[in-house]
Amino acid sequence: MISRQQLVDALNEDLAYEYQAVIMYIKYSAAVSGPHRLTLAGFFGGEVGDEIGHAKYLAQKVATLGGNPVSEPKRVPEATSPHEMLQNVLEAESSAIKRYVQHADLAGQLGEHAIRLQLELFLQEETDHKQEVEQVLIGWKD
Repeated sequence: MISRQQLVDALNEDLAYEYQAVIMYIKYSAAVSGPHRLTLAGFFGGEVGDEIGHAKYLAQKVATLGGNPVSEPKRVPEATSPHEMLQNVLEAESSAIKRYVQHADLAGQLGEHAIRLQLELFLQEETDHKQEVEQVLIGWKD
């Protein structure tokens, strides 16, 4: 049987990664250069709102469950090229998918079905983001 604290810890882990995603997308949007800048700056910048929404929800649920929302993001990976930025985003989205599958299951086990459902929606959004990045990377030439 899992405890409420385990769910709080899981949601705080997700929150730290959502902070990372916000910073990563803002940084990459500003820093991307080269012939793909116009497209990728818009792509990266367009993802920020979803990630902020995820972070707001997670922080609220951590507090509702009696926890203290974390305030430190996970480290943002450095990137020197648009391709490397996209690879970092792909890795981050893949990691988020794995976490949300696990953490939705934890919420369900604890009887927090509304949280489970919301995490499954986040899972769907992250999967869509991952697939978009995969499509962009098809045939990519630096």
